[in-house]
Amino acid sequence: MIDRWFLRIATVLSFLVVLTTYRFLILPLSDSFPEFGAHLMNRQTFFVMHVAAAPIALAIGMFQMMPSLRRKRRTLHRWLGRAYGLAILVGGIGGLAISVTAIGGPIAQMGFTMLAVLWLGTTAWAIWLAMKGQYAEHRVWMLRSFALTFAAVTLRLQLIGFQIAGYSYADASVWLGFTCWVPNLLVAEWLIRNRPRIAI
Repeated sequence: MIDRWFLRIATVLSFLVVLTTYRFLILPLSDSFPEFGAHLMNRQTFFVMHVAAAPIALAIGMFQMMPSLRRKRRTLHRWLGRAYGLAILVGGIGGLAISVTAIGGPIAQMGFTMLAVLWLGTTAWAIWLAMKGQYAEHRVWMLRSFALTFAAVTLRLQLIGFQIAGYSYADASVWLGFTCWVPNLLVAEWLIRNRPRIAI
């Protein structure tokens, strides 16, 4: 089983990200996300789609990772899965639209675009597998999907380190475009390859 302490820490971090992201419900967008002025000016609808839907996917995804939910509340698991997929559809389209002009230049844009495409693709494939009744493979691909969803957490943790080191978000995003999600996928692949010793 994925270590319970890891799940607890990940859950706390996820919900902190959700709560801090939704500050835009209280504050103006420009005050909530001052470093994204260009997105707010040129792609505000897509930006709002991303920041509104991605936290929902993150919150739901944490519950979906709990084996007890899958075993004991299968109907709830299925409905949460549908909501998770819808949130990623909305958040992923928004993320893809703003990734092509991501702050940090071509390297950051490439990294965030790859993240958006893989996020949408892995989730769509996982849902397709569930619809076909291939539940073991569905769980594998959903783990990959959530590893990409969890990039919202790893990005913010890494950004704190960059800011302490004196980097602006624009400078840090050159690295964050890849480092926020590639390590997550590597961990997911390790978990997948260590089945059945580790239940996923």
